[in-house]
Amino acid sequence: MRISHLIAPLTAAAMSALPLGQAAYAELLIKVDKSAQHMTVTVNGEQLYNWPVTTGGSGYDTPSGTFKPFRMEIDHYSDEYDNAPMPYSIFFTQTGNAIHGTYEQRNLGRAVSHGCVRLSVKNAATLWNLVKQEKMANTKVVLSGAIPDAGPVARARPMPQTANNPTGAPMPLAADEPRYQAPSPQYQRRYDDNPLPVLFPFLFGR
Repeated sequence: MRISHLIAPLTAAAMSALPLGQAAYAELLIKVDKSAQHMTVTVNGEQLYNWPVTTGGSGYDTPSGTFKPFRMEIDHYSDEYDNAPMPYSIFFTQTGNAIHGTYEQRNLGRAVSHGCVRLSVKNAATLWNLVKQEKMANTKVVLSGAIPDAGPVARARPMPQTANNPTGAPMPLAADEPRYQAPSPQYQRRYDDNPLPVLFPFLFGR
């Protein structure tokens, strides 16, 4: 008799706790339209943000498809492109494609990156904190569209010796040069939903 009296209260408590657990984390959708060079961010179907972005240029197209972010670093630097700063990085492919902030905001709206999705640093920080809050497991990154009239992507390293440049000295930086300036990092933090041993390096920056 005592057990039967306890069943009803325990069932009611479990049912009342279920909505609270479901409400703790929402479905976060990050959609990038490469044709429009825009990102929309929605939570449970409600659009919160609409931001200009920079995606991969000709020869460096950001892959299309649906992805799940798996690694976040607040103060990352590219291992592939001359230690270029990638603040508030959210990695979504094993080959190093990430959403991250850029200090070259004049290039937002143009497809000139080396494969990453760039945002203003302010917007990247907002997105980074939102993904951390809602968890990467509840986040989806969807990329679609095609490169719109992508201009030439600047070289990431000094020019080789040529007739026009016999010394091989660095040439003036182009507008889309990835070696943009950034303040010295004051701290570095990495965030993972489920930290796992890294068996293969994928610390490539784009």
